[in-house]
Amino acid sequence: MSDLELLLPGEADMLVRGLRSFPLLEMGSGRWNQQHEHLEKLNMQAILDATASQGEPIQELLVTHGKIPTLVGELIAVEMWKQKVFPVLCKLEDFKPQNTFPIYMVLHHEASIINLLETVFFHKEVCESAEDTVLDLVDYCHRKLTLLVAQSGRGEPPEEEAEDVSPMKELQTQAELMEFEIALKALSVLRYVTDCVDSLSLSTLSRMLSTHNLPCLLVELLEHSPWSRREGGKLQQFEGGRWQTVAPSEQQKMSKLDGQVWIALYNLLLSPEARARYCLTSFAKGQLLKLQAFLTDTLIDQLPHLADLQGFLAHLALAEPQPPKKDLVFEQIPEIWERLERENKGKWKAMAKHQLQHVFSPSEQDLRLQAQRWAETYRLDVLEAVAPERPRCAYCSAEASKRCSRCQNEWYCCRECQVKHWEKHRKACLPVAQGGRVK
Repeated sequence: MSDLELLLPGEADMLVRGLRSFPLLEMGSGRWNQQHEHLEKLNMQAILDATASQGEPIQELLVTHGKIPTLVGELIAVEMWKQKVFPVLCKLEDFKPQNTFPIYMVLHHEASIINLLETVFFHKEVCESAEDTVLDLVDYCHRKLTLLVAQSGRGEPPEEEAEDVSPMKELQTQAELMEFEIALKALSVLRYVTDCVDSLSLSTLSRMLSTHNLPCLLVELLEHSPWSRREGGKLQQFEGGRWQTVAPSEQQKMSKLDGQVWIALYNLLLSPEARARYCLTSFAKGQLLKLQAFLTDTLIDQLPHLADLQGFLAHLALAEPQPPKKDLVFEQIPEIWERLERENKGKWKAMAKHQLQHVFSPSEQDLRLQAQRWAETYRLDVLEAVAPERPRCAYCSAEASKRCSRCQNEWYCCRECQVKHWEKHRKACLPVAQGGRVK
């Protein structure tokens, strides 16, 4: 493992062995919280190992013990909880929690899992070890990217409002902001799945190319580029968990997320297995030919393989579109989402009320104990080591050396910037800070 170890090899093995699936009713419970803490430690250790380039034992352990399907199942379970139970909790008139951090941890669970999957799916054996759940993962990524395209059509992700709002409303805002980052992680995971296109099952290929028409969805992502925006006349890109201003000299450089889209398109359009399965209808042809405008010499210099894609598009422009295929195909379908929905249909309100009483209304003593465990899990030295770069001021983007004293999460270069940014930061800061201070 890396020089900075959060987990000893024996500890990591024990935590991976213990990973299991939880019913939706147990989301946020004591045992569920313990597994969430274990996942966070595995997540941070996996990033440390990948950064140090000294082997990646977490990835090896997950494959050896067959836990990738478990992670995919948990990912989709918490996604369903957020869609079906969380909105009900927010509407319950008798639910006015003093501390919303226990609910925030459930919302954050999805981000933790997708981040871990992004780290380990770089290796093809991880995708292969997902077995049948790769179908469920492809569907999950498609849902996230579809929402990302829809969000880009409505404008920027929501910003925190300055006026006083209820804690649950603040939590809803945080969940929406978190959803944007989760979708970007899902894009990277999907790209890694396309790297394995030569070993995917026919059902998975059909799901990606026929059911979801992922090549056309990826074209829409390139058109909208939701990870880029203009702010005050300056180009900004979303990297490392925040919007960063791009220097004029760097604006022709391909962003990491643009690169993920181009590689996924290359895999889906030029691999022999995918080309044999993808029907180039008139609609698909029209969408794909939009890529020609993006394929500049500067772009191809940065990713030379795209010259092959440029040649493919030149040939496609002269070819006749294919009629839609009407073959009778027997294929597998994803099971996790449908199974969870079937098992819990009609129980969402009862589930929300049960969790209100037994999970999300902890005593002061329980909150203190939980806060101690959170402090042990989120060690500052480890958090700084896994950060993608030196911290930047949340207000002016200059290099920062001072933390918010309340939540210890946000960085600032000076007191003046912290004061100016407080109205925006307070919505994220207070729930976190309350987790360590029980009133």
